[in-house]
Amino acid sequence: MPLSLIIEQALNGLQLGVTLFLMASGLTLVFGVMGLINLAHGSLYMVGAFVTAWVSASVGSFWIGLGAGIMAAAAVGALVEVAVIRRLYARDHLDQVLATFALILIFSEGTRWLFGSQPLWLDVPDLLSGAVTLPGGSPYPVFRLAIIAMGALVALGLYLMISRTRLGMRIRAGEADREMIGALGVDIATLYTLVFALGAALAGLAGAMVGALQSVQVGMGEPVLILAFVVIVIGGIGSVKGALIGAILVGVTDTMGRILLPSAFGLFMDASSATAVGSALASMLIYLLMALVLALKPQGLFPVHARA
Repeated sequence: MPLSLIIEQALNGLQLGVTLFLMASGLTLVFGVMGLINLAHGSLYMVGAFVTAWVSASVGSFWIGLGAGIMAAAAVGALVEVAVIRRLYARDHLDQVLATFALILIFSEGTRWLFGSQPLWLDVPDLLSGAVTLPGGSPYPVFRLAIIAMGALVALGLYLMISRTRLGMRIRAGEADREMIGALGVDIATLYTLVFALGAALAGLAGAMVGALQSVQVGMGEPVLILAFVVIVIGGIGSVKGALIGAILVGVTDTMGRILLPSAFGLFMDASSATAVGSALASMLIYLLMALVLALKPQGLFPVHARA
């Protein structure tokens, strides 16, 4: 197998991992601080993608559309938290699952009503178009590298926010003992709204960036949401560091498995059988990885109580 292909697929896995991190970081913050299972997180990813695509097509600027998509996702997230989610904190997880699943249906039908059933397309901005040459001579899109760089910056920003700011201190305290920080005078309702809006903005950012790589369509958030849940289980619920490491593990494992396993089985099987068996096993790899991590560390790689 050519070295250039391995490097290209490793970068694809890293880019997938960064996208999953943007989704999983918001999801793990919401679960860690609020104890809320939010199945509608993928719908906020979809909102970011649709608003970015629509605004970009209307004004002719990807960057204005990107800003609009992030702000729309954050605003919708804050509105949903105030109108619906706030009533679920004291309820059990089954009620949270049912309510947020209902939100998925509402968002899907609302998006279809607003934007239609046909997919939207988002063009890569001129600044990030083109490709660079990898070792071995294979071209690689600049936009995918930009997603990786952006994910690194977001991870650094989240680390600094959580470890160095007053808001981050309150988020960490809320994960440890939300009743105590309420007794100390912190406005819990405002804190929850801010955390939920932040998570929604990160999901919207992920949707906006991925929208330039694939079509923007109704229901695009649900497959990514499943992977995001796998990420936070592997990394440790409530841990942003765990979300980053878990997302990279999932992204690289999934991408490299899909290219390496069929080739490995091809050494002793015919091409069609090797492709079928290798592809089937590759689709299971991330779940096998999750099972292995849970067997060795039931609370994930970086449980919140062990976080620095």
